[in-house]
Amino acid sequence: MAVFEGTHLFSATESSLTSTLFSPTTKPFYSFTVLLLEVSPNPFTDSVIADPSFTPLVKVINLDLPIEDPEKESFTTNPVNDISVAAFVLFFPNHSTFLAKPGFYVENLLVRECYKRKGFGKMLLSTVAKQAVKMGYGKVDWVVLDWNMNAIKFYEEMGAKII
Repeated sequence: MAVFEGTHLFSATESSLTSTLFSPTTKPFYSFTVLLLEVSPNPFTDSVIADPSFTPLVKVINLDLPIEDPEKESFTTNPVNDISVAAFVLFFPNHSTFLAKPGFYVENLLVRECYKRKGFGKMLLSTVAKQAVKMGYGKVDWVVLDWNMNAIKFYEEMGAKII
């Protein structure tokens, strides 16, 4: 993400992200939540699901052509089953005074370059929105950098309104 945004201010490390986002005391959807979108050319089975407290959404997508992932090794989460991270969304609860309801704020939605335009971003954002509806939340907010025209177009195509 730091490479994409061209920032030198990025100081997060694997250790600092793990301690703040994946703490055992963090309760998904009531604190910081990260959803990873993992991909594999092989079918996902119950034996590759790492967290028994979370039931992942498993979807089969047949692509016309195989995806060439030049950074696959860096994003592999399960080398035995050839699973790697293609995208993620980081969000947390916020509150709308106008609606008098909680909502979610999407801090980051990132689809790795070689996986863009495959529907993965829509899948992640839709999952956040469905969870907000399930919890009776009023809205989902996010901010897009004004120079990121691809992201602005993506959100507008999903029906988002610019505020």
